[in-house]
Amino acid sequence: MPDNNEHYEFTVKVRTAYLQEQSVPEDNRFVFAYTISITNTGSVPGTLLRRHWVITDANNKVQEVHGDGVVGEQPHLHPGQSFEYTSGAVLETPVGCMEGTYDIMAEDGVEFASPIPVFNLSTPLTLH
Repeated sequence: MPDNNEHYEFTVKVRTAYLQEQSVPEDNRFVFAYTISITNTGSVPGTLLRRHWVITDANNKVQEVHGDGVVGEQPHLHPGQSFEYTSGAVLETPVGCMEGTYDIMAEDGVEFASPIPVFNLSTPLTLH
């Protein structure tokens, strides 16, 4: 674990959207897009190496996704730089949530996990 955590910090913000045109509710297929903005809020440049997602639907069905980078890229971010991408998830229920981590390799060789806070996926008018 790094001695001085504020040097190694990436901040994650999320926006979500329900994709009605790709969803088939009668077949329990609910498609969501999520847009992630990752900002290096630390003081050391770093590269996003891997992602780990935990996706849970309303039936408590859990999908775990592991992979290199995001959307085919491994963005390298200097302090203050951001990277934004959009991806998607398919659930069997109209409500669910996602959370996870990004594994980051700092330019000085320190590897650390940056948490992705839990966020909800829901069809319109499902959650208030």
